[in-house]
Amino acid sequence: MALEEKREKRPPVTPMMIEEEAALRNGSRGLPPGPWAEAAGPRPRTTERHIAVHKRLVLGFAVSILALLAVTMIAVLLSVRFEECGAAADGPPRAGGNGSLSGVARQPHGAGQPPGRPEEDARGGEAAEEEEEEEEEEEWQRRRELPPWARPRLPRHLRPLHYNLMLTAFMENFTFSGEVNVQLEVRNASRYIVLHAHRMHIEAVRVAEDKLAGGVRVARTFFYPQTQVFVVVLNRSLEVQRSYNLKIIYNALIENELLGFFRSSYVLHGERR
Repeated sequence: MALEEKREKRPPVTPMMIEEEAALRNGSRGLPPGPWAEAAGPRPRTTERHIAVHKRLVLGFAVSILALLAVTMIAVLLSVRFEECGAAADGPPRAGGNGSLSGVARQPHGAGQPPGRPEEDARGGEAAEEEEEEEEEEEWQRRRELPPWARPRLPRHLRPLHYNLMLTAFMENFTFSGEVNVQLEVRNASRYIVLHAHRMHIEAVRVAEDKLAGGVRVARTFFYPQTQVFVVVLNRSLEVQRSYNLKIIYNALIENELLGFFRSSYVLHGERR
């Protein structure tokens, strides 16, 4: 009887006790299954791989933003440049930011007219010249040919034999004046003289035969910006196998870019030269 009384009395095993013991073995802190046990369960840790992926995403987003900004700036600059080129080709010359003329310089109103002539007469002369030019273009269209000044290459009816060029530079305002004498040999009869010219003002044009004979009258002159040429229209055709002298007096700007007669500078000991 004494041995039996010393034995411990254990409580009966219930289903709840079995579930708690199973939960302890599974690592769920002894909580019964349910929403509280799921919330208190172990959460996955942020690994180094996830951090690297996040860094790459952020870096890619930043690079895409910078690329978009660069493309936008390039598009804006190109559009501004195209507008300037279109205005230079279609409209009158305008002073650019560096003081140069954007486009081909045209002769001012009344250029080549005698002094004292009314402005209305000068405008009327310009209108007549424009009409003559339109008639000539229509004539070339009827022939189904391009006029000499609209072709990509200079016409071959004239062959230059010798150039004599004289230039005077004015460094105060970066301009210059020039005079060129070209000895020409006529291969095919024509009353057009076409030569390259760009961004300059023509003061005078003279055509003489063999430099000493009488001159050939110049009907009119004009620039053709599409091919950057200067056209001299004569009253009569030049004779084949004869030589003529073409004299042109002009002035222009000493450009601040790599075009024609241009200028550049350098800095020495803090002084620009």
